[in-house]
Amino acid sequence: MDVMTTAFLADESPRLDPAAAASSTPYADALARYAARDTVRLNVPGHSADPQAAPALAAYFGEDLLLKDVPPLLAGLDKGEDNPLAESLRLAAEAFGARRTWFLTNGASQANRIAALALAGFGDAAQPVLAQRSAHSSFSDGIILGGLSPRFVQPSIDGWFGINHGVSPQALRDALIALGDEKPKGVYLISPSYFGAVADVAGLAEVAHDAGAPLIVDAAWGSHFGFHEDLPENPLRLGADLMVSSVHKLGGSLTQSAMLHLGHGAFADELEPLIDRAFGLTQSTSESSLLLASLDIARDSLQNGRDRISASIAAAEELRTKIRAGGRFPIASDSFDRFDDIVAVDPLRVSIDVVDGGLHGPTARETLMEQDGIYFEIATETCIVAVIAPGVVPDVDRVVRALHALPKDPTVHVDTAEALGALPEPGRLAMLPRDAFLRASESVPIEDAIGRVSAAALAAYPPGIPNVLPGEVITAELVRFLQRIASTPGGYIRGAADPTLATLAVVR
Repeated sequence: MDVMTTAFLADESPRLDPAAAASSTPYADALARYAARDTVRLNVPGHSADPQAAPALAAYFGEDLLLKDVPPLLAGLDKGEDNPLAESLRLAAEAFGARRTWFLTNGASQANRIAALALAGFGDAAQPVLAQRSAHSSFSDGIILGGLSPRFVQPSIDGWFGINHGVSPQALRDALIALGDEKPKGVYLISPSYFGAVADVAGLAEVAHDAGAPLIVDAAWGSHFGFHEDLPENPLRLGADLMVSSVHKLGGSLTQSAMLHLGHGAFADELEPLIDRAFGLTQSTSESSLLLASLDIARDSLQNGRDRISASIAAAEELRTKIRAGGRFPIASDSFDRFDDIVAVDPLRVSIDVVDGGLHGPTARETLMEQDGIYFEIATETCIVAVIAPGVVPDVDRVVRALHALPKDPTVHVDTAEALGALPEPGRLAMLPRDAFLRASESVPIEDAIGRVSAAALAAYPPGIPNVLPGEVITAELVRFLQRIASTPGGYIRGAADPTLATLAVVR
């Protein structure tokens, strides 16, 4: 096994010293032991764990952090086959039900890029990849990096709340049929959504596998799934072949840390070396020991934190109950049963319909942050969403009081929250996104961009789904839609170099 690879096979059994074998957080404990040693550090990082050499860092973060900030390839930590990091990775793979797990220090964005790069080497080079159109921008980056030819399946759209949900098995089946003779080399979908909507992953896996394609699930917002009986199961245990897990979001690790998990399915033998190679391309050669240790600790906390998770689920339900009882604000997820792609909702997400209570979503969120010190995760024009991480029990009464104390905005009316309606069909893919991205571009008046090949990815918010990607032809319908969204209160176009939309970037 390559000692530089931050991954481990679940079924390997490394030989560990008794102290490491008994630890539930092998890498984190080994790092603490290393930090406690009396050493003279003549290596990187440059602060050398010396408060005298880095007084500002020591004063700001504390001396203990400096001591635990160490470089890779150290005996007793990550060097050699019998190391604590390898054991931590084995424990993570076991906890998530994976054949193999990789620890990532460049976030779930790195995981998405790895997935796309692995697909580039999987199957026939000419085969397309079928992706949910609302994929995170990092997967679009991976499409560009890997030179992939994308095809898309649209998620369901909730026009009232200005959000997108997921894909149903039938919608995936229809999208596969629409490909005709084109057999996809992989299917990439998202579950749960940003708002906590959970898709039928088992059904989606069956459809993808019937088409001969591995299923990749971006479960960035579901790293806690499967660790409590009242939480949805994690996608890997439902048949996904590869699962993206943004552990820092709802798993408790430090920001920018994540995991990528490979399942035990029929595609694992071929995917594993491709993922390993893509990992080597994307992971830092100076990966942070602090982030790695936080992943080790987060996994253990999830695995052994049932009572803490129970308390958080109870707090989230109390928050929903008290908001409903106030009579002013509905709970947005109460209406998710309108969508056939949603089979469950993450109980740790509390989505609040604020427009029904006379509030503008982004304004309400900003006011609560600045005036009350209460931070919600996201806001749309009509809704704000609270994320309650496993182990967190917020002051529910404080949140409810602050929310109901917000004065109504006389300019906000329920009947002005227009449904988005159908999204414009994407333009024809005239060249691979990679080719369009690397070609010279120019800015032209927006009307003159119609019929030209886009050099940029543009996504109208709401609902935040890419309307055009590099390589796609810009249509008149698309231009009208972008202009309409940009002209609405709070609407904007992500990716537009010209925020006024007077011009668009096209391939020269």
